Amino acid sequence: MAFLNGPRLLDWASSPPYLQFNKFVLTGYRPACTVQECLRSLFYLHNELGNIYTHVLYIMCFIVVLCLDKPGSQRLLQWKKWLHYLAQSSPHSRLSVYHFFLHGGGGEGGQPVYPVCPTLSILLLCLTNSLGAMPIIYCSLLCYPTTRHIALLGYTLLSSYAIFCAVTAQSNVTRLQSFAGQAFFRFLFFFLRWYDTGYGSPTSLRNFLIMDALALLGGIINVARIPERWKPGKFDYWFNSHQIMHVLVVGSILHLHWGVVDDLLWIGKYQCPPE
Repeated sequence: MAFLNGPRLLDWASSPPYLQFNKFVLTGYRPACTVQECLRSLFYLHNELGNIYTHVLYIMCFIVVLCLDKPGSQRLLQWKKWLHYLAQSSPHSRLSVYHFFLHGGGGEGGQPVYPVCPTLSILLLCLTNSLGAMPIIYCSLLCYPTTRHIALLGYTLLSSYAIFCAVTAQSNVTRLQSFAGQAFFRFLFFFLRWYDTGYGSPTSLRNFLIMDALALLGGIINVARIPERWKPGKFDYWFNSHQIMHVLVVGSILHLHWGVVDDLLWIGKYQCPPE
């Protein structure tokens, strides 16, 4: 990719205080941008470029995957299919805009819009984490409608509390801990699937375990600021912790998609045992 000549980039000490959240990324900060200048920043090198394009990478991958899945998609249950698609596509399309306009906001730069950005980012990630599990719970308890309704309600309440904790968290560590309850809830259903094949598609469990493993690994790497912590300034533009997390999250959500598609297709074939 050929890059344009951009404006003079700032170092960490010269960047606005609200952008100094990773002290190991020392250079490459865009100056305050207008909307037009944000658009131009898609074509010159700065330290947000990788974050923007890794979200775009996910959107492109998801479009390709949906096209490949299209022959079987007519057999999916409609509301669960569209709930799943919303959980899959909404966060990354909006998070790419978040990184795109991170330094934008008119004459004063990004500060007027920045306070909204982290909250929006967290809410969108919570959307995937919360809505993405709903089809898993539904399919796991397909033959137990009363328990299924209670479990879906319980997960909704738990997710609401997790969103509140994540949005109000004062650090990346406490924010990561906010999702522990949801992860434990999901693992209860993963155990049911491992214990008895009547709780969802037998082929989907592997995808769900990989999904959570990749998401957890990405979160830990982002919190630990690895590898830039080891060599500050060497990973300012590429391969820093946030970009690595993005790539791992792409893999995580794709595995969620493959697992949920297996489950929804399984519903069309599976017959619940008579009571």
